[in-house]
Amino acid sequence: MAGHGIRIEGLRKRYGQGDTAVDALKDVNMVVAPGEVVGLIGPSGSGKSTLLKCLGAVISPSAGRMTLGDEIIYDEGWKVSDLRALRRDRIGFVFQAPYLIPFLDVTDNVALLPMLAGVPNLEARARALELLGALDVAHRAQAMPSQLSGGEQQRVAIARGLVNRPPVILADEPTAPLDSERALAVIRILNDMARRFDTAIIVVTHDEKIIPTFRRIYHIRDGVTHEEPGEGRSLG
Repeated sequence: MAGHGIRIEGLRKRYGQGDTAVDALKDVNMVVAPGEVVGLIGPSGSGKSTLLKCLGAVISPSAGRMTLGDEIIYDEGWKVSDLRALRRDRIGFVFQAPYLIPFLDVTDNVALLPMLAGVPNLEARARALELLGALDVAHRAQAMPSQLSGGEQQRVAIARGLVNRPPVILADEPTAPLDSERALAVIRILNDMARRFDTAIIVVTHDEKIIPTFRRIYHIRDGVTHEEPGEGRSLG
């Protein structure tokens, strides 16, 4: 993918009007390159959740510009006509909880999104199996979510986030429920997948175990972003 994976310029979000208006985002500026994993940290109420919702096209910003690849998707208004398709095809999501569908096996959990996007069943399942293999859970392809360990469930959730080959992954506290070893394993996987698929990944986290692994960090305070160098500690 040419250009920047993610570029955010002067993004703002205001809730309400008049005397009751609240500026959740005041001046957000970020650039995340294809193949890069960047941390987004900040205290509760700083604007992290609002920013993630704007990036994920769940809510509309009040001002600013957002670019995915070389396409401007928001510039004082949405520049894409189908936000549902944007979320489905261009943005992958990884959450704190895996949110796997309990009555579908692992392969179908991953293959469902491309099938909904019109990809033929066999191709969607082939994509799913390829990712499950890359994430070392192909041996669980026919298992049900209830049969998986917590770490396996999170790997399947990562596969689901990547299966439509989006240029962007938004990971919201993906390691919060995991111990140190499994948390670092998830970050190692995200870094590997970012490089392999040229995906720009933003990880929102409070997890002190993984913050030292980021080479770059955006700290958001009172709705304003500040870029800080990370330690980039080796993941082993």
